[in-house]
Amino acid sequence: MAEEENLGGLEGLHRDLVALEENRLPVVQRLWAQLEASIDEFKALLDKPQKNDTSRQALSSGKITIDGDEYAINDDFKQQTIQLADALDLDELQSAELLYTAQQCDSHDLDRPPFISAIIRFHKRRRFLLECFRRLIKLSFQTEENDQDNGSTAEGYLRRILDIAGADNANASIYWNKCLASMVDIEKWLQQLAERLHSAYVLGQSPSPEFVETTSLQRDSLTKQHESLSTICSSMVKRGYANITNFTSLLSTAKSLDKHDVITVHYVPMLTSLIAYVGAEESNCTIQDARALHKHIISGKDGDPWSLRNFHAAVVVWWLAEYSGRYIDTFQDPALKDVDLDKEADERSKLFMEALNDGALHFMLSVSQDIRPNMWYDPVKAGLVSHLLHEAPALPPESIQPSDHFQLLVMEQLQSFIDAFITNMPDTLRKLKTEEDEQRKLLHSRFQRGPMEYELHLERFLIIIAYAFDGFSDAAQAFWSDTDGNLYGFLQWAAKRQPTPRVAAFCEMLRSLSSGLECADAAHKFLLEEGSSASGKIRRTSSLSYTHIFNELYEFARNIHEPKKNTQSALYPLPQNAADQIVEPESAMMLESYLRLLAHLCRQSSVAREWILHHDTFSAIGIFVWLCVDKVESRLRASAFSALAALLTVKNPQLATSVWDALDNWTVSGFVVGAKQGNIPNAVSRHDVWETLAAGYDESNAFIELLRALVGPYPDNAGLNDALPFPENLGSSYRMPGIENFVDFVVGKIFATKCSELQDPLQLHVMRWNCLSFIVSCLSSFNENLVIFANRSSIAVDSVIESSSLAAYVLLHPFARVMEWLFNDKVLNALFAAAHQDFGTVDNAASESPLVTSLMLSIEVMDLVMSLQSTYLDIVRPLVKSQSSPQRATVSNSVLASFEDAVLNNLQIVVDLGLYCGTGHQDLTIVSLKLLEKLSSSRKLIVSPTAGFGQRSSRSKIIGILEKDNESERIAKSLIGDMELDMRELEAGPEAPGFVIKSHILGFLNSCLSAVSNKPTIAHLLLGFTCQSSTVDVADTGLWASSESLFHAILKLAVFYPDVDGETFVSWRSTIRNGCTDILQKLWRSPLTSDIVMSELRINGFLFVQATKQIPVHMETLWDNKVVIDPELLLTDSAVAFRNFLHQRSAFYDYAARELRQTVQAGMPTLKARIQSTLLGMTIWPGGEQEQNLTIFDLFDFIELETDNRFPIEDPKVLVGVDVGICKKEVRGIELYDTSLVEQLIVLRCSELRKTGILTEKYDPQILRDAQGMLLACLGQNQYQEVMRVQEDVLRTWVQLATVTLESCDFEPGALTAFILQALQVILPKLEKSYLEDITTAVELAGLSGALLQKIDFDSTSFEKTKTGDFANDRLSQLFRAALVGIFCPVATTQLRETCYQTCYRYLRGISKDITKGSPLGHHTLRTVRNAGDRLIEVLCDDAYAGQGTCKVSALLLLDALVALAIRADSKYMMEAFIRLNFVGVLVDNIKHIPQDLRTASVSEIPLLLSYYDASLALLLRICQTRLGAAHVLNAGLFQSIRESQIFSADPDIGLEFENPNALKKYFNLMLSVLRVINSAVLACGPQNDQTVFQARQFLKENRQSMVSIFKRNVKIGGLQDIGADLSDLVDCFTLLVTATGFLEYETQVNTQKATPNTFS
Repeated sequence: MAEEENLGGLEGLHRDLVALEENRLPVVQRLWAQLEASIDEFKALLDKPQKNDTSRQALSSGKITIDGDEYAINDDFKQQTIQLADALDLDELQSAELLYTAQQCDSHDLDRPPFISAIIRFHKRRRFLLECFRRLIKLSFQTEENDQDNGSTAEGYLRRILDIAGADNANASIYWNKCLASMVDIEKWLQQLAERLHSAYVLGQSPSPEFVETTSLQRDSLTKQHESLSTICSSMVKRGYANITNFTSLLSTAKSLDKHDVITVHYVPMLTSLIAYVGAEESNCTIQDARALHKHIISGKDGDPWSLRNFHAAVVVWWLAEYSGRYIDTFQDPALKDVDLDKEADERSKLFMEALNDGALHFMLSVSQDIRPNMWYDPVKAGLVSHLLHEAPALPPESIQPSDHFQLLVMEQLQSFIDAFITNMPDTLRKLKTEEDEQRKLLHSRFQRGPMEYELHLERFLIIIAYAFDGFSDAAQAFWSDTDGNLYGFLQWAAKRQPTPRVAAFCEMLRSLSSGLECADAAHKFLLEEGSSASGKIRRTSSLSYTHIFNELYEFARNIHEPKKNTQSALYPLPQNAADQIVEPESAMMLESYLRLLAHLCRQSSVAREWILHHDTFSAIGIFVWLCVDKVESRLRASAFSALAALLTVKNPQLATSVWDALDNWTVSGFVVGAKQGNIPNAVSRHDVWETLAAGYDESNAFIELLRALVGPYPDNAGLNDALPFPENLGSSYRMPGIENFVDFVVGKIFATKCSELQDPLQLHVMRWNCLSFIVSCLSSFNENLVIFANRSSIAVDSVIESSSLAAYVLLHPFARVMEWLFNDKVLNALFAAAHQDFGTVDNAASESPLVTSLMLSIEVMDLVMSLQSTYLDIVRPLVKSQSSPQRATVSNSVLASFEDAVLNNLQIVVDLGLYCGTGHQDLTIVSLKLLEKLSSSRKLIVSPTAGFGQRSSRSKIIGILEKDNESERIAKSLIGDMELDMRELEAGPEAPGFVIKSHILGFLNSCLSAVSNKPTIAHLLLGFTCQSSTVDVADTGLWASSESLFHAILKLAVFYPDVDGETFVSWRSTIRNGCTDILQKLWRSPLTSDIVMSELRINGFLFVQATKQIPVHMETLWDNKVVIDPELLLTDSAVAFRNFLHQRSAFYDYAARELRQTVQAGMPTLKARIQSTLLGMTIWPGGEQEQNLTIFDLFDFIELETDNRFPIEDPKVLVGVDVGICKKEVRGIELYDTSLVEQLIVLRCSELRKTGILTEKYDPQILRDAQGMLLACLGQNQYQEVMRVQEDVLRTWVQLATVTLESCDFEPGALTAFILQALQVILPKLEKSYLEDITTAVELAGLSGALLQKIDFDSTSFEKTKTGDFANDRLSQLFRAALVGIFCPVATTQLRETCYQTCYRYLRGISKDITKGSPLGHHTLRTVRNAGDRLIEVLCDDAYAGQGTCKVSALLLLDALVALAIRADSKYMMEAFIRLNFVGVLVDNIKHIPQDLRTASVSEIPLLLSYYDASLALLLRICQTRLGAAHVLNAGLFQSIRESQIFSADPDIGLEFENPNALKKYFNLMLSVLRVINSAVLACGPQNDQTVFQARQFLKENRQSMVSIFKRNVKIGGLQDIGADLSDLVDCFTLLVTATGFLEYETQVNTQKATPNTFS
């Protein structure tokens, strides 16, 4: 839609303009193209067609046309359109289009009715249009700055918009008046809105929430539009696109303003900029025109008065400051030859003074305070400004806060005014000071008591300067850069003979002018200048300097501590002056300003700080502490504490120790005036100090600021944090050493108690910020790793760290006490209260405001507690308890076992954190997501059940609280907005806010899904699932049903987020795509969500879209501009890009395999055919279109990407004894080095070597090289481990996909063979290569090759004697050779050997029918076996005898196949090998152990054992099929082994004793297998072998009874139980043996011989 494209284009243009301002727009040409397309819109600006009868009649027809399409509309749409047209005074047809667009695009996203959405869209477009134009004008100024190309281009577009041709700016002036008219229209509109709302209340009606919201939205937006127009007009003036006519029009408009509100303030920069442009001497305005304007401006005072007198007075002052500059040098101007310049100068001066009395400076100061309010609590400055403003009007509290650009504009204009006033009206300025001093003296001469009231115009001017230059260090340089200039001279003049309120104002001004290092150093030099001598009293007459500041502070403190003495001495000799005896009520304000100025300089300038700290004459620390006594008012003490904190800006141990000692002594005996150091106070007096501190807000806040500076880590701690932030023996002379009393004050008294009593929101947020900052410093400065080093490393930690011992460090560090308090109920309540803030208030607040920053700190504290609680609970707390003393104050702790229990009691925090992610504060969003990630990863929280009445539900409490009031959808919508793909984000790079937030959202979701995979979690709820107690589902309506859920947003990113920039994969981009893919993979793998997610992905065609987006890779592919063999790949983010690519490929293979299985299980032949086609290289879309893609074999390209860059940790040359192995931790199943831990370990070891004298400074360069080498090696090893793991994953999933394709797809026989042969062609080279060093690849590819071979039909025509058949046979022969090599390769494992055994066995079985005596195939195959070497048979025999698990069986089966091959080829190779290895004897000997092995085996082991013996006996049977083999078997003692086994001597009705339900049946099968071996051996040897026949007859004779029983059971004689076994084979074998040995004849003959009598006996 045109309306949608229009607004979208303006939003994009605005983002590009912002990016260009911040120098982060890579594609500038797009900006110019967008400007080109928007010129007409900028020309029209806020013009809009108003309501009219023609459009209303067209609307009434019931049909409207939008973008060329005709729509029929119903009555409800008509009515809403008319209401919208009335609300916006907009043409009805345009209102209809706007309403339609809102219905289609905005209503759902904004969760507002279409009517409100349309109003929002209307004003949003106006706001963006004005903001784009404002930024365009700002950009045009760059022609005079650093980027002339962009600036000149912007200037060209600006001139086209304003229709400026050449030097004629007439059209620009018309455009300026158009902007002014728009401002007036907005004012009328605002007035109408106010009247509508007011009338609703006056009539006693309660306006609907929709009406109130609509009115509020319009009022806010219109006010911002008015502000933007003001900035545009002011900027156009600076460009010279205005004239006198515009100025007079503006004056006429401003004259009618009758309320001191933000609308009036918007006219300030317009007036000041035009006054500066028209009134200045260098302008194009002639002196005659200027004089006419002068009369016009001042005439408003009497003849035609302005509605706002003080506003007019301010305009007069601004005008006079600029206009007076025209008369400084006018002797050459003929137009002034008849003018009495002195008289006019006096008149201007008089006008100026009258304007001041009419409130000019009041107005300016009020505006300054209103548009630049101090968002941080500053009572001193606020008190001073309040004192100077008296009852001057201020903006209403509900006023909309001006934008930053408007604040900057007003301050710049005030800076110009200040410069003009000081430069052009010096006499008036001096007169101003003189008159004020005279008034003051007159009041003093009358001996007035009480507060003295006289005009303080100069003081107001000084504070205006303070506002105008505060934070603008470049502008403030004008005061310091030229010591002979007017501005520096003004400082020198204003610094002399200052009364009390003026010195306070001067200090505030100087404080503002000294922001930044250069200005602060200049202010420091200024204060070093000595003026004339001054009094030691509070009143001063000479120039302001360090000497006088410290003199007065010293005297003030001295008078308090020694009130009865008439002190004549001071730091410097000071004469008395009677004029200085005036004691004014602003004295405390002056002293506070002194301290604030000193504190500011100490923070800004290291030179000033060092000078103050190390001055020979006075001790700043001593003076500041001396001021902190009970007789000094609380706010002055607060200023002293702040000054002390400022001295610690860059602290060192010596300075911190001095302050700690002074502060600790002060808490003991320094607070009460008159208390002596030697008297140890009792508990009550110490208690009074803390109570007094807590009573005053300013004081307690400043005191905590001081403590925060003291407990912070030292700047040079090298990240080890092994020193206590205070002297270890602090307070040990009268209490337990440490700072627990200070911690108790901050955490227990102020944070837990005082904060809950504060009513003022600003005070509360500032106090919380201070307390939480203190807590964060205490927690984050504790190094828990020192405990790890002490337990695991050989470093003597006790003697190396800065503390006296590790125990002392753990016991005394404030971490222990703070953590103890953080398990206190009151503190926990305060912490969760600080983290619970109204979403709207937070969203509207500035990012640097106390509200947002304190909120962030509260979340950071929770995050730290979650991270550190295990160390505290397991190590620190037990140690503290064991060392506890009766003197130690106890903290009341709850029975919480962990911080998670506290979270369960305050589950609203989960909702709050989710909502904060939707604010516009990036840092708040990030810390919220980090804590959410920790909370969502805690199993204790995720599976926390809810309890019902009389029952216990397994439903998670967190899910319950998120579902309440549909908060989860509200949170999800904000996250969905953050997950939208923005191409500008890609251009901005990894620093783009959108990328950072996306990364943290994905991290949070992934952590949550990883923590618990079988239960519903927060992640499931936010992704769009509906969660039950143990299952999830999706609703028929809502975000999921409309494909607008967070899941779908992630799905879109996973598919469309580009991770390639040109020819290189980009690491940071791939991180987003990889994170999305990881979430999807977790979901489709989890049984909880698999069905739903697989179905949704199928609906969206995920597999086919992903298949067409796969990119081929090779060794030259770039990963962050590095190839895979680059030695630095694993030391940079290139490894991340490479790893992420492999992970995404792995996920694609995994999903494709699962989807293919689903098509088979669910009976979806059409989809299966499409997937098969895609895997073979052609994607078929639903419409029938075809698109080529990489085949499954093309996707095997990743196997070529090898990184063999291992980074062994070499022995360092100097830095010896660093065992980095203790820094390993398990991450996702692999052990990685914690590089931060390694770095700390290196630092600790360096400290140890230095303390023992082994290392000196000369070794520093080598130490640095050793340390860098270790860290790089650890990083490289980490990256290598992670890359190796993901390479294993991608290979496994590809093999899985190939296997599933083979098993599930419907191939024609020829196509199947072709597929298998192509697969073998692809994998065999890598398989053979992997045998050298890559066991994982070898196992996976060997398994796949075996699976492929299983599907080969050796009887198919593909293997006939043709060219194609020869290729197929060669490919299978190559596989056989590779499998043989894999059996004894260097990396072979049991798993690999078994796979190779099975492959070889399958191949030999397949070709066995084609192998005959003398056949080429048999000869070739046997030669292949021979070429493999004796090692092959040795490994086979070893596994057959002592292998693990099924590997033994597989080895025996392969041996059986090899023996069969040798027999068919008439070869003795296998028998000779067996003879050499005595393997036949081993097989025969195994028979005797069968019963015993079965008897001792467990139930689970018996099936495998029986399979093993079946295979072993089958091999013996195969061996016995040759005469040679049979002979060796018999010679090995076959019959003896059988006899010893007692297999045949067992009772046939019972069998052998082993645990198996079919034991008797298994027994008969075993007997059959043994008997077949006997028969084969007997038959092979032949009847002529008498010895064999004899042994067989003996066997039959010994086991006659068993044989007879089997015969009877077979014919069912004797009533034996039927065991379901067919004994006919066993009977046949006995019969065969009896027949072959002539056993019956032999028995008859023996019996006959026994019956014949012996004649000779």
